[in-house]
Amino acid sequence: MKVTEVGKAISLEEVLDVFLAEGLASGGSFALWRKPNSSQLAYIQDFSQIPRRVSLQLEDLPAGFIVHPFADQADKKAFFIQGDRYEKLPLDNSLDQEDLPHWMQTSRESLPTPELKKRIAAHLGKLPQQEYAVAGHEKEHFLHLVAKGTQAIEAGTLEKIVAARTKIVPLPAEFDLGKTLAKLLSSYPHSFINFFHLPSIGTWMGASPEVLIETKGDYFYTMSLAGTQPAQGDNPLKSAAWTQKEIEEQALVSRYIVDCFKTIRLREYEEHGPKTVLAGNLLHLRSDFRVNIQMTGFSNLGSVMLGLLHPTSAVCGMPRKEALAFLKTEEGWDRSFYAGFLGPVGIEQETSIYVNLRTASLGKEYALLYAGAGVTEDSVPEKEWEETELKCEIIGKFIQNPDA
Repeated sequence: MKVTEVGKAISLEEVLDVFLAEGLASGGSFALWRKPNSSQLAYIQDFSQIPRRVSLQLEDLPAGFIVHPFADQADKKAFFIQGDRYEKLPLDNSLDQEDLPHWMQTSRESLPTPELKKRIAAHLGKLPQQEYAVAGHEKEHFLHLVAKGTQAIEAGTLEKIVAARTKIVPLPAEFDLGKTLAKLLSSYPHSFINFFHLPSIGTWMGASPEVLIETKGDYFYTMSLAGTQPAQGDNPLKSAAWTQKEIEEQALVSRYIVDCFKTIRLREYEEHGPKTVLAGNLLHLRSDFRVNIQMTGFSNLGSVMLGLLHPTSAVCGMPRKEALAFLKTEEGWDRSFYAGFLGPVGIEQETSIYVNLRTASLGKEYALLYAGAGVTEDSVPEKEWEETELKCEIIGKFIQNPDA
């Protein structure tokens, strides 16, 4: 969206500022998102001042937005932003102020853009200073973790682990959240762009390339995404060359999905791929899976597969139980919502849950970036560190400089 007529048209950044100012001022939970390859921006607001917790029976939930951390919670519940207010607006160049919902028009008329930005900055300035584990951002610790992972794989106790880390970046004095989100939306059309705020819990933004589970009408979808290399040249999809290590890493994820289908005796599914896909400045290998829910008789397939898939081998490792135990012992810090899952539930008869990758949590003075790298027996610790640096840049460069 861009200004095409003075005083009438409204830009994407202005729309985001209204949503952010309203959500942060409300004192409740809210989220913003745009699905991959979509032309629609969505906003959801929960009028409750206390973040809700819900069970993971997706089919029984009202319309809303779900957020779950990497680690299972003791009560087996997730955070949930209920759709007390839901808006959807087109991401095009023809949106006028008169096209906005009445409450947004009122906000725009009463508060000019500079005042909205001041209010957003004031609310962000009240965010708690984040706590973080030193182990999460130390390079030496990460390199040691990768080395220990390769040793465990060579010893035959693991097939793969995913080593994760954090990176701390200071927020610029003039950090502009609306401008940053607008840049993410325009720069990464193939990713799930998201922002959510849970009072006293966390404030996060991201650009995830990976669907965990999706249900649309009669169909269930999931994907296996693994293998990473920088996108280079004028046509990176055509020039990509994958190593045996990367091909095997992606095949492990696909096999795990098939094993989940076998666990519930589901044999009728479609598998397409692997193929090379672009996500931000990176290339990945991806295979897509589709199941006809009605034909197979699995009306709750979304919830069942969510329980079986999370955490996927793409963010944890294989075998899953042993990889999780290894990470719990060796990683040394709490991933929080990184490598968990999030997304809209039951909105317009669709549920779309994504793995929370390419993500950052916001504090009042700095952002904490999160990234991971798949470790196999052929992994080189320094190269895995370089991969995580590239992944951190996907969000980090726009936080530090939204004009990048």
